[in-house]
Amino acid sequence: MQQDVYWIVRFQQRILIDTFNPEGPSFLNHTAFLQYEHTPPIMVGHWNGVPCYATDLSELPEGFPVEAVHLRQLFSVAGPEAFALAGRATQLIDWQSTHQFCGRCGSPTQLMHHEYVMHCNACGLNSYPRISPAVMVLVRRGFQLLLARSPHFRPGVFSALAGFVEAGETLEECARREVMEEVGIEIGHMRYFESQSWPFPNSLMIAFVAEYAGGEITPDPSEIEAADWFDIDNLPRLPDQVSIARRLIDSAVRELLP
Repeated sequence: MQQDVYWIVRFQQRILIDTFNPEGPSFLNHTAFLQYEHTPPIMVGHWNGVPCYATDLSELPEGFPVEAVHLRQLFSVAGPEAFALAGRATQLIDWQSTHQFCGRCGSPTQLMHHEYVMHCNACGLNSYPRISPAVMVLVRRGFQLLLARSPHFRPGVFSALAGFVEAGETLEECARREVMEEVGIEIGHMRYFESQSWPFPNSLMIAFVAEYAGGEITPDPSEIEAADWFDIDNLPRLPDQVSIARRLIDSAVRELLP
């Protein structure tokens, strides 16, 4: 086997995984797939200390010895590091495919290799990977957490509030605006928790814990299906471990437990 390069190969929005590897599920470390039509490879980082490239296949014959895994499943199949690297790969593949032509003059662009940039030789415009920052806020009131559910969630799942940062807005301003818009609640002191790249399709989630300051829950029906205060010992169904939302909620519960 060739172990000097690993490949994150996407086919029909799924990641191809070598499940026959005796050391466990892994990205591909052979190039048999390159005989089929694929996008230009792009360097995305390192996997187990080995350079890793990404590409998107347009065809794959039946019986090819791999398993096609949805990106969300990769966390449980191959672990958080594989999920993070594959998420980076899918974002770069999508960026490359949607920036083949200059957005200013329409000329073909070229992928530069010293950094992630699609360069237009005709007018000089550089296009970088799109990253959409979004704020997540877990509001606390005593030993209760404010959780809500979107109509897009799986049945029964509640989570922290979240929304995209608008142009000219700070993270703190976004957090206060989103909480007010979605549930009509004012928040007081806020503290940063952590962040997570969320490649669905290109978000950067920045999570905060905030203290309740006032107001009654009034959900915005266009975004929120239900919202309520939940005791930490009687929480509803929560997001999967792959999401920063779950870590945010679990951390708050640990802090509040006697």
